[in-house]
Amino acid sequence: MRKSRDYEKYIRYGYFPTTWCPGCADGIILKTVAIVLSEMGTDPNDIAVVSGIGCSGRMPNYFNTNSLHTAHGRALTFATGIKLSRPEKTVLVVSGDGDAAAIGGNHLIHAARRNLGIKLIIINNGIYGMTGGQVSPTTPHGFFTETTTYGNFEPNFDLVELLKGSNASFVARESISRLPQLKKIIRKVFEHNGFAAVEVLSNCHVVLGARNKMRSAMSMMEYIDSISYPLEKADKMTDEEKEGKFPLGVFVDKSDMMEYADMYYNKLVPIAQSKR
Repeated sequence: MRKSRDYEKYIRYGYFPTTWCPGCADGIILKTVAIVLSEMGTDPNDIAVVSGIGCSGRMPNYFNTNSLHTAHGRALTFATGIKLSRPEKTVLVVSGDGDAAAIGGNHLIHAARRNLGIKLIIINNGIYGMTGGQVSPTTPHGFFTETTTYGNFEPNFDLVELLKGSNASFVARESISRLPQLKKIIRKVFEHNGFAAVEVLSNCHVVLGARNKMRSAMSMMEYIDSISYPLEKADKMTDEEKEGKFPLGVFVDKSDMMEYADMYYNKLVPIAQSKR
């Protein structure tokens, strides 16, 4: 049986306190991932955590695993190199909505279509929290940011639909306020053989919330609850009740797609060797 605090071996407590603002959900995600890895019995030496720039970019600092802090929007490209060279390792990428879907958007769609076995957590707080509070591709319509002082008028990305359109083999969305469900989905992400992504609706009350009358973590949690609903309740809801809200759950879980590293080493490499 797993020791109750066995997850602590996955965390670098020597780097605490973290740089995250009080009430930020990044720490909750850190601990949830550590608990899942502990329950799965994964050796910390067999894990690589990769990030780009942003508040989520600090995440590898606090994992007691192999870690890599890369350039803005390029986490998936570095992770591709790691996973393709060491396919037996668990490679986790943690990105924010700006890092993953703006400057890193092109890498996101190609990582998804290739189906290389990278595990991706997109922490979607609707803002560039660390770099000044600029509008991001997921900032809600009408919200005030440093660069939308009259309110955001741009259409925003639905990351689940973007990943589905990129033919990702596992796509999910969860909320930071539903921790038991988030834990289950993160485990599914790690267990999936192929590219697996979960978008986590999260809070940034210090930068986004403060500009939009939600100055506490709890007020932003309440807002996230108000704009989301569990997928299993969709059949009991009217179209009006669903309008403008995000369903939570697993949207794609395909096991019939070949994982890219398997295809590379089992098909492409033997073909190349036979032609020498």
